[in-house]
Amino acid sequence: MTTSIPERHQYILNKLREQGHVNVLNLSQELNVTTVTIRKDLKYLEERKFLFRSHGSATPNNPYINERPVNEKEKIRVAQKQRIARAAASLIEPKDSIIIASGTTVIELARHIKAHSQLTVVTASLNAALILSRDPIIDIIQLGGALRKNSSSVIGHYAINMLGELSCNKLFLGADGIDPEFGITTTNNMEAALNKLMIKAAQRVIVLADSTKFGRRGFSKICDLAEIDMVITDDEVPGSFVEKLDEAGIECVRV
Repeated sequence: MTTSIPERHQYILNKLREQGHVNVLNLSQELNVTTVTIRKDLKYLEERKFLFRSHGSATPNNPYINERPVNEKEKIRVAQKQRIARAAASLIEPKDSIIIASGTTVIELARHIKAHSQLTVVTASLNAALILSRDPIIDIIQLGGALRKNSSSVIGHYAINMLGELSCNKLFLGADGIDPEFGITTTNNMEAALNKLMIKAAQRVIVLADSTKFGRRGFSKICDLAEIDMVITDDEVPGSFVEKLDEAGIECVRV
């Protein structure tokens, strides 16, 4: 396929709109040009604010995330988070012991949990604990530590020490970013450290993230994709990301 410079640029932008993510090597093969040429094309398009480059790929949105308070984030993509939360709640079984991490999507999960038998919940989220405290048959273990006000959750060595003594069936983990190459991320390094311990304490790791989190990166890495079992997201997630999860052996539920 031989193309002129304007044709290449249009092809790249169309591909980006369709997939939400493009790769330098794939583009060079599809357009029959060198990777150097593609990198120059991406640099040109980035300078004109059409895309953002990141380690051999490009996305339509800035892949790096700025931290925002939980009360602001709760107002964003509410319908999608509710659908994700309902799907996640349906996975909870009688007499489960689960970990709920922090973030607005896992707070929404707490609102959708309807226990029909004894359920034990370990959580870092103050809001999730308060919501679940209304149900008399749910036992809640609130992790202790320093309060992270932006997420209304706890962090630090007290919470980490508590997790070292626990083993649970499932972890419901929020994320600020899901990048096929870099993995699962959050904006806070102390929260990432706590999340790593949560993963070790759980038999099954389920990530709850709406489609805007794909192709993005927070400041701190939580884990590689290989360490999670399932992602529950909305139906707007680009097919290219679903394929990456499938290649990694991760179940992706779109709601």
